[in-house]
Amino acid sequence: MRLDTCPKGITGWKTFEILCVEILEHLFVPALNNSGSQTSSFSGIDRRDAIFANRNIAATTVPELKNWHTFYLELKARMIIFEFKNYDKEAIGKEEVNQTRNYIKKTMGKLAVIISNKVVSKRAVIQRNIIFNEDGKVILFVTKENLKEMLYMKERGEEPSDFLMDLLELFYIQHE
Repeated sequence: MRLDTCPKGITGWKTFEILCVEILEHLFVPALNNSGSQTSSFSGIDRRDAIFANRNIAATTVPELKNWHTFYLELKARMIIFEFKNYDKEAIGKEEVNQTRNYIKKTMGKLAVIISNKVVSKRAVIQRNIIFNEDGKVILFVTKENLKEMLYMKERGEEPSDFLMDLLELFYIQHE
């Protein structure tokens, strides 16, 4: 699988990002609409790795759409931010979580996803909880192994967004 052969660190960051966007498009389009990679705010201060528009604002029973509608209802997730971290040695820490927090604006909703080639640190998890307590913003952590599982789900005819819903529900259960 190409995810496993992607070089870690600075040398492979762009390859990792392109590959992750391809996977997200395969998994979630047309339920979501890819609004672009490396998109900047008007001032240019914020540059997000990828944003996918969630236009599923009406109630539905369509399996590919119902989770996105729930994300919209619960978190006002109109635009979903995806950040990609292809680190070599260091763990994903609270700084990366804070960076993602700052990208989540009121008009976009309160959901972002950090996709990384590594498991996040305990400090990142603690910071995510603080952010939820202070702002109501949810940041989900997805590893490349999780991405592979979602790809397998799609191959089996299952809905890959169920995996993200499971992560959200697990976050709600474990949150303190």
